[in-house]
Amino acid sequence: MGIQIELKKSRVPVKVWTRDIDPEAIQQLLNVASLPIVHGHVAAMPDVHAGIGATVGSVIPTLRAIIPAAVGVDIGCGMNAVRTSLIASELPDNLRGLRLGIESAVPVGFNQHAASRMRGSALQRVGRVLNDRLDVVVGKHPGLMKMQRRFNETWLCQIGTLGGGNHFIELCLDEADRVWIMLHSGSRGIGNVLGRYFIAAAQKDMLRHQIHLPDQDLAYFSEGSDLFDDYVEAVEWAQDYALLNRNRMMAAIIEALKPLLPPFRLEDEAINCHHNYVAREEHLGERLFITRKGAISAQAGELGIIPGSMGTRSYIVRGLGNAESFCSCSHGAGRRMSRSAAKRRFSRFDLEAQTAGVECRKDGGVVDEIPSAYKDIDQVMDNQRDLVEVVHGLKQILCVKG
Repeated sequence: MGIQIELKKSRVPVKVWTRDIDPEAIQQLLNVASLPIVHGHVAAMPDVHAGIGATVGSVIPTLRAIIPAAVGVDIGCGMNAVRTSLIASELPDNLRGLRLGIESAVPVGFNQHAASRMRGSALQRVGRVLNDRLDVVVGKHPGLMKMQRRFNETWLCQIGTLGGGNHFIELCLDEADRVWIMLHSGSRGIGNVLGRYFIAAAQKDMLRHQIHLPDQDLAYFSEGSDLFDDYVEAVEWAQDYALLNRNRMMAAIIEALKPLLPPFRLEDEAINCHHNYVAREEHLGERLFITRKGAISAQAGELGIIPGSMGTRSYIVRGLGNAESFCSCSHGAGRRMSRSAAKRRFSRFDLEAQTAGVECRKDGGVVDEIPSAYKDIDQVMDNQRDLVEVVHGLKQILCVKG
């Protein structure tokens, strides 16, 4: 459908791919668009909703600067999906055993492995490289060590773990009844620590330079400063860590499912993409830092994953390379209401009704993830027909929540 609203009440315009947007999100978009570092325009995806400082579902192009709070604290959060050779008829009638098998292999919530699961020379080599890179960051910023107990051990023990909130592992069926494994997670506790530390550092830096902002959570680092270089080093580390975390989790899920299912192989369609991250890219004739806060890259021909809520459906998509969105699209359905509002409005009985046919937890602990708390994924997809084309529609049949 293309751009539906263009906001022009700020320094640069905001192009929005939906009319389903609340006033708080509009104000956040205008705040971002007022910053002197933003180049060209801000793009808001059809799943856009209010976040901390910057909206979730926005693409922010900055020239020689980065806003740490726009990247957020779940640095590198994203999706991983793979198609298997299994079809629906090869699955057991009761999927509870599969869910329990996955939950035994992958720690969820605040849980983690008792020790590092980095096995084999190649994996250990990756771990050593990550450790050396993190040591460089911590050497410059020893205050990071004070923000998390057992800092040096925790990140190793959290490789291959899910986390909580809206993170999930799912089995899905596509339009041909083929079985997919899909998961959503990020850089876990270590990414949170790095994010919070540098957000606070940016805010202090703004105060020191007496730079006035429409929102203190829009504090930024300018290229050329020590803090800028250190943040880039830290954020790139966390993004690489998040990618590895999803890879190791997927491997653990596959191993857990093997003894519970007929022999299967993995097909060639495998995707691992960030949707909370920053990257250097060429747009509008400039080398920019593109922050996708709840958005994925949708370069022409690039495969991506747009998940719906538990109990609805998700999509495998191919990017169309739309320049006005900075070659981006939505990262999901997008929340319609806050977690606290969802808990007040809905009960576990509502959750049971809305997740009928899906093997998942149906207790009060996950009511905040009820499908009604999210926007209509099919409307979101309709709003971005100029950003992506659908390759597969996936229906969730099993969901593990953190």
